[in-house]
Amino acid sequence: MSRQFVIEAVMVAIYGQLLVPPEPVEYIVPYTTILELYEFQASPDPLMDNEADDSYVKRRITELLAYLEEPLNQKRLRKALQVPWAKSRPILFSENTFFTIINAVDSAPYGEKFDPIETELLLTAQREKLPLLTDQFELIQRILIESVPVQVYDIDDFHFAMEDRTLDNPL
Repeated sequence: MSRQFVIEAVMVAIYGQLLVPPEPVEYIVPYTTILELYEFQASPDPLMDNEADDSYVKRRITELLAYLEEPLNQKRLRKALQVPWAKSRPILFSENTFFTIINAVDSAPYGEKFDPIETELLLTAQREKLPLLTDQFELIQRILIESVPVQVYDIDDFHFAMEDRTLDNPL
C-alpha cells in the first residue's frame, strides 16, 4: 500500500528526492498546478535564487511536462478533466512514485486568506482525507492560524511523513 499526499506539481520538480521515496508513494496533484508548470517554464523570472538550481528546476519542469504529454498520460489526463473532482488513473513516474491528477475546483471557501491554487490544494486534501506536502512556511502558518482541517507536512519532513503511522488512519 502506498502513502498518499496532496502536492503542487512544481514541488516535485524542485525537490527531486520526492521522486525516489523509500517506499511507494502516490502524489495527488491538482490539475491547475500542472498548468502552472507551463507558466513557470515560459517565464523569464527565476524560480530559484541560485542560477544552477534555477536551471536544474526548469529542466525538471520541462521533463515532467514532456512525460505528462506522452499519449497514454494525455489520455488519462483528458478523461479526468471531463468532470469536476474526477481523478486520473495513477501515472507511474518512477519505480515507487505515482501521480494522480485531480480536476480540483476552487469554490473559494477561504476567501482572501488563501489564493486559488492554495484553496484547491486544501480542498483536495480535505476531500481526499490526505495530508498536504509543501515547502511554503507561510502557507503552513495560515493553515494553522485559520484552523483549516488538513494535516500538513513541510517537505523537509518528508521522510518523517513517510514513516508517520497516523497516516494509516485518515483524518
